[in-house]
Amino acid sequence: MSDAYFRRVGAARPSHLMFTGGVGSLIDLPNFSVLVKGTDTWDYKGLAGSDYLVSERRLTDAVNRVLRRYGPKKVTELRSAPWQQGADDDPRGEAAQGVGVPVTPFPQWLRCTACNLLAGVDSDAFTLVNRNPRTPHEAKFVHDCKKVRPLAVAARFTLVCTDGHLDEFPYVRFVHRGLGCPTMPRPSLRMRDRGGNQAADVDIECRACGASRNIREAMGERGQANLPQCRGRHPHLDFFEPEGCVNKPLVMVAGASNQWFPITLTALALPETKDETARALVEKRWDDLQHIESAAEIRSLVKFPPYRYLADFDAEEIAAAVAAHKAALAGTPVSAPEQPVDLLTDEWRALTSSTLPQEDDFTLREAVVPPSLSGLFASVRQVERLREARALVGFTRLDAFDPEDPGLVTRVELSRLAREWVPATEVRGEGVFVRLDADLVANWEARVAHSEAIAAHRAAYARFRDNRRSDRLAGAYDSMAHWPGARYIALHTLSHMLIRTIALECGYSSASLAERIYTGNDDDPRTGILLYTAVPDSEGTLGGLVSLAEQPHFERIVRRAFSDALHCSSDPLCAERLPQKPFDYLHGAACHVCLFLSETTCERGNRFLDRRFLVPLDDDPDLLLTPPDLVG
Repeated sequence: MSDAYFRRVGAARPSHLMFTGGVGSLIDLPNFSVLVKGTDTWDYKGLAGSDYLVSERRLTDAVNRVLRRYGPKKVTELRSAPWQQGADDDPRGEAAQGVGVPVTPFPQWLRCTACNLLAGVDSDAFTLVNRNPRTPHEAKFVHDCKKVRPLAVAARFTLVCTDGHLDEFPYVRFVHRGLGCPTMPRPSLRMRDRGGNQAADVDIECRACGASRNIREAMGERGQANLPQCRGRHPHLDFFEPEGCVNKPLVMVAGASNQWFPITLTALALPETKDETARALVEKRWDDLQHIESAAEIRSLVKFPPYRYLADFDAEEIAAAVAAHKAALAGTPVSAPEQPVDLLTDEWRALTSSTLPQEDDFTLREAVVPPSLSGLFASVRQVERLREARALVGFTRLDAFDPEDPGLVTRVELSRLAREWVPATEVRGEGVFVRLDADLVANWEARVAHSEAIAAHRAAYARFRDNRRSDRLAGAYDSMAHWPGARYIALHTLSHMLIRTIALECGYSSASLAERIYTGNDDDPRTGILLYTAVPDSEGTLGGLVSLAEQPHFERIVRRAFSDALHCSSDPLCAERLPQKPFDYLHGAACHVCLFLSETTCERGNRFLDRRFLVPLDDDPDLLLTPPDLVG
C-alpha cells in the first residue's frame, strides 16, 4: 500500500481498544471500516516508558498463566496504546506522525454508491481522500465515475470461523460458482443491494461474462455448502495458518456483535504482602541472588556490605522467593492444562481484612451499617481510592470466552511472535464494598436449592452450553460445569439494582460504574459486592460514590433500589419470565427496563439476573433472600 494511506483516520478511547475495538476487531469509521493490527506493528519509539507502562504484578502473573508463558518468553510489561501529547493540538506535528495504533481498511472490497462497482481497495479503482489533518474522521474512499466523485463504501460481507479466522468474502469465485471468470482473470464486478427487512438481498454480477448470483445462497448453515474451505487467515497478523483450516466458514456482516469478543483480565492494585515484596526484590536483584540455595547462605551474606539490603527481609522468605523464581524460569510442561485464573481471592481478603489499608492505590474506611439494614448487610466499606488495571490477552470469534472454562473456545493471539508485553489500561477511582450476612445467604441457598425457579435457571444453563456456536462440547461432557450457583444470581441481581439507583445520585452514569461479585461455597462463604468507578478519563476520585455509603444516603438508596425493583414497565411479562425450553437465555425476571446495564458495567453480559429472588414477584416467600421488613 502506498505511503498515502499511512495517515490518521480516527480516534478511540483506551476502553474502546479493550472492550469494543481491540486487536483483530473491526472499527466502523464514518465512511469505511478498519481492522486493528496486531501488536507486532505497534511502535513505541520516542515514547518515554512512564508514558505507557501500566504496573500491576498480580495482573502480569495472571497474564502469563493464561498465555502459558514461562522463562525468557514471559510477559514482563503491560502497555497502554501508543500515544503522544500534542497529537490533537498539532496534527501536522511530530506527535501525530506515525504515533498511534496501526489499522488497515477491512473489508478491502469496496462498492461505489453511484455505479455499484465492486472492486478491491488495491485495484486502483478507488482513491483515499483525507485532505484536512484536523478532521481525520472525514477520511473516505471515492470513485472517479462522475465529475463529483461519489463515495465508495465497504462491501459488508466477511467470512468467519470458530477458530477465530477472518477473511474477505470470495466474490469472484462465488459469482462463478467456485470457478474463475472464463473471460478474464480479474473481472470487474457489480453489487446491487436491494435492501429489505427479511434477509440480505444483494446481487453480485460479473461485468465481464454476465454471471450473477444472490448473496442469500451463501447465508446460514445451508449456504456453507456454497462456500470454500476456510483459508486460516488472520488479517490482523497478515498471516495464514500454514496447514490451513478444517472448518467451513460462516458469512457474517462486518461489524456484527459476535465477530469479536475480547479476552481481558482485570485486577485491583492491592497492598503488597511480605511474599510479594520478597519476590519483587529477588526479580530486581536476580543477578546477585540467583546462586543462593538456602536461607543460611542469606544470613551469611548479610554480613558483607554489598548484601546489607537483605537485612530488612526474612531469610526464609528470600530463599523461598529465589526457589520460586528459578522454577518459573525453568518453565512448565506444555501439556499442563489451562486453569481458570483467580484474581478475586486476594481482593476479597483485602476488602474484608480487619486491618484497613491506607495506600495511595487502595484506601478503605469502615462505614456504619444502618440498624434497619443489619439483617441483610454484615458490613459496608468505603473504598476511597482504588486503581484497576486491565489487560487484553487475546480474542475469540462467534463465541465469547468463558473465564471459568478456558478451553471451550479458541483464543486468537495478538501477535505472530511471543512478545514481552500485552495491551493494557488502568483507571483510578472510588468504590463501595458491601458484604451480605453469610448465614442469611446460606439459609436462603438451602431453601431455594430444589425450587422450580432455580431448576429453570440450571436447565437454561445446560442448554446454553449445548447451543454454543463453537461446537466444542461434542461427546460426553458435564453440561453443568462452572455453574455459578444461586448465590451468584442473587448477589448479581442486587448489584444491578444498586448500580441503577446509585447512578441517579453519585454524579457518574451507570456506564461509568463497574461491579465485582465475590461469591464462594460452603467452605469459602464469600458474599461481597464491590461497586466502583471505571472511567479511563477520571483521575483520582470525585467522592460522589464513596459519600453514598454514609448515612442517611445508604439506607435511602438501598430502600429505593428495592422499591424500584418491585415494578417494571414490562410487567407482567418481565415479572413472570423464567427461562424455558427451548430458549437458553440466562436471566429470569430481568430486562433492559429494570436490571440490564451497559456492556462495560456488567461482568457477565447481563446474564444470571432475576428480581424474584430479591423482591416478592411470586407467591412463594421462600424464594426471597431479602428480609421481609426491607421489601415490605
